[in-house]
Amino acid sequence: MSEQQKKARRGFFAGMGLLAAAGVAVKLSANVQTEAPQQAQAQEPEGNGYRLTEHIKKYYRTTTI
Repeated sequence: MSEQQKKARRGFFAGMGLLAAAGVAVKLSANVQTEAPQQAQAQEPEGNGYRLTEHIKKYYRTTTI
């Protein structure tokens, strides 16, 4: 294998590593931004669905062994 081919191959793999690192960084930064709105939803549920209230918590405590 010639020296020029070795350099091109090394550059290709270095570029792939850089792209992988950038992809991980984008994925992690996207998770940080989406967590804040989800926490707000958990604190203030909407609708007439199930809600974990104090009397339900008390019931759960009485049913544990």
